[in-house]
Amino acid sequence: MRIATTIFLTDETVTPVRLARELEQRGFAGLYLPEHTHIPVSRRTPYPAGGDLPREYGRTLDPFVALGQAAAVTERLTLGTGITLVTQHDPVDLAKQVATLDHLSGGRFTLGIGYGWNVEEAADHGVEWATRRELTRDRMALMRALWSAEPTPYEGEFGSVQASFAYPKPVQAPRGPVVGPRTLIGGGAGPKLFAAIAEHADGWLPIGGRGLTESVPKLRAAWEEAGRDPKDLQVVPYAVLPDPGKLAHYADLGIEEVVLQLPPAGEPEVLRVLDGYAAFL
Repeated sequence: MRIATTIFLTDETVTPVRLARELEQRGFAGLYLPEHTHIPVSRRTPYPAGGDLPREYGRTLDPFVALGQAAAVTERLTLGTGITLVTQHDPVDLAKQVATLDHLSGGRFTLGIGYGWNVEEAADHGVEWATRRELTRDRMALMRALWSAEPTPYEGEFGSVQASFAYPKPVQAPRGPVVGPRTLIGGGAGPKLFAAIAEHADGWLPIGGRGLTESVPKLRAAWEEAGRDPKDLQVVPYAVLPDPGKLAHYADLGIEEVVLQLPPAGEPEVLRVLDGYAAFL
């Protein structure tokens, strides 16, 4: 099983360069970074985990800039977002960012996407909360048009793009309906999410990894009903606090990668945690 990591990198934590070098030297498989452009102080939207919103949410580094630094100082470490808030980006610009990072890293990028939870943050980007899933679907389709081998137009409900020359292209070849880098969708289990994964992604990023015994068979059913090859489905438990029994359970479910949570801390504390996680490599 590949053991990757995620962390809220901020202006107060270990730097992307130091962390990426340590991860690769120690044999970890990857680094995934979350995204929040800002956190409105009104805080009308409750923190999903309950209690006060942790300090790091309002201090996150831009994941594409940070992952670009990580790519420049590593050769094997995979790089990903967990997750990109697609609705909060111009899709033409985001397609260029994603393709450039994937190209410069030699195809090491995973685009983790999701629908978000902070209504106020999304509203400042002009997002109508009730249609955020449809907007995400539309923007992903537009980006796939730009990533296509030949100039391809797209006309959608929320946006369009003319047939265009758009380089670089993501490294990975198209997989069925999926064009672009490895694409995983985060979110809670349910028919809407599983339909979206089957339609335009390579798999699922289940936060915390709970309830997979019940939910993975349902996802596999939706995947196969959409005509996707069963062997291509990827389930990557995300932001996991590990123990041997949990990882063994994931392996029994056919899971080949897990993303462990690192603390949003300075270099000494992060390295101590990595020393502990080394037992799972």
